[in-house]
Amino acid sequence: MNPANKMEQLSAYMSGKGLKSTSQRDYIADTFFRTNTHISLEELLGKVRRKHKGIGYATVYRTMKLLSESGLALSRQFGDGQTRYENLPADGHHDHIICIKCSKIAEFHNPKIEALQSEAAKKLGYTVVNHKMELYGYCADCAVKDREA
Repeated sequence: MNPANKMEQLSAYMSGKGLKSTSQRDYIADTFFRTNTHISLEELLGKVRRKHKGIGYATVYRTMKLLSESGLALSRQFGDGQTRYENLPADGHHDHIICIKCSKIAEFHNPKIEALQSEAAKKLGYTVVNHKMELYGYCADCAVKDREA
């Protein structure tokens, strides 16, 4: 979904909640919707401050909280103590593999894994409504560096 459509969804969500739009909130949301990475609040703040130096951390935090509540952003914790946000995936669900040395995050989707998870849930009598899979290890660059050390 393109950023303009997401901004329309956000506007509809805010109207439904009786919230007003602000230029700062709109700029933060638009900047986030144009990212294609897992971004922390600090990283997003750095991006928005390139154009709007007066935007503060609290405004970015509140905007991301609103985007998460509206379902337009997913918050993730990958074991490094930092919350990162990602746009709702256009292709639906995906999983993550995270380097425990450099924190690089890669996304992947594997239909076989999804089918096995559904089969396991069904055998146990569960109906899955959401899940996340995170694999942790060393990326190729960090694995090479460890072998060289």
